[in-house]
Amino acid sequence: MSNFFDLIHSSPDCKARRGVLHTDHGDIPTPIFMPVGTQASVKALQQRELKELDAKIILGNTYHLYLRPGNDTMKFFGGLHQFMNWDRPILTDSGGYQVFSLQDLRKISDKGVEFRSHIDGSKHFFSPESVVMTQRILGSDIMMVLDECVPYPSDEKYTAKSMELSLKWAKESRDHFNNTNPLWGHRQFQFGIGQGGMYSNLRKEYAERMVDIGFDGYAIGGLSVGEPAELMYELSDISTEILPKDKPRYLMGVGTPENILESIERGIDMFDCVLPTRNARNGQLFTTRGKINIRNSKYKLSKEVIDENIDCYASQNFTLGYLRHLFIANEILALQLATQHNIAFYLWLVKTAREKIEKNQFLEWKKNFLDFYLSEND
Repeated sequence: MSNFFDLIHSSPDCKARRGVLHTDHGDIPTPIFMPVGTQASVKALQQRELKELDAKIILGNTYHLYLRPGNDTMKFFGGLHQFMNWDRPILTDSGGYQVFSLQDLRKISDKGVEFRSHIDGSKHFFSPESVVMTQRILGSDIMMVLDECVPYPSDEKYTAKSMELSLKWAKESRDHFNNTNPLWGHRQFQFGIGQGGMYSNLRKEYAERMVDIGFDGYAIGGLSVGEPAELMYELSDISTEILPKDKPRYLMGVGTPENILESIERGIDMFDCVLPTRNARNGQLFTTRGKINIRNSKYKLSKEVIDENIDCYASQNFTLGYLRHLFIANEILALQLATQHNIAFYLWLVKTAREKIEKNQFLEWKKNFLDFYLSEND
């Protein structure tokens, strides 16, 4: 069996790294951005378009797919890859964040969490073991463990208690993963998720104890939940100091282009975020010349293409004036073109970061890019 993760190059002046993840559905170069396909669909994009954009991996969500279409349906179709006709890698989140965001609809115990569906109010229970088995049925290449994501802000006493619960679940998840087998003939890998809230001492302790359990990769969870960006960077920096250098590191739910580049500098390899798709549907474009609010009247007569620097059909073949018209007219094509462009931009961003890391030019490029990008926003 080949190594799951190979570290190819490290920057001499920061912690940025270039690597590759090896899965049975294909190799994934890192740093990588994963488009979010919560319900077996990246909103407004076909799978064919994702391939044309060269998305190497997408993300699905255990909570949503467990509720709808459900495990029985997923078994009938032979797993998520077959169900959605996607033959590249998939990562599935455990659903923990979604369950704990229900607040009044869930009840936590040592054994797991009881919750009511946001769809029909029906009662369900997630345990560390059941979440592993649902992800066995989904057949994702990378699965995440069940954890508790504490709200922001939370006091240190509550956060420490939550940390112990998540670590207990992490050990139970790993044991169940090791005692079960994949269902669909390809390898699956499992990541632990670091918690500890906004407390550096708890983050350090969690990371050390999580590494002792031993996972195929390690995520940093519980960030990008409203805390200042500088605190997120600080806690990520602390975590990557402890996490093994020969394992991938995934910062969950992050984020803006500047968040991603700052985090790459601090040694993060993997990212996901709904921003490029959600903001696209609201008319915000991420471009190499800054953010654009396409509804702005100044684009009404613009013959400039969306972004000539991005190798994407939507970016290079439609004008800002035309796209603005589609949004003002509430045409569905507006959402499709904007989403295609934004995902292309995010994939361009991490691809360029990989190239600059290999050339030992990452820090200089990052500074120059962000100085311009952040000064040019609408």
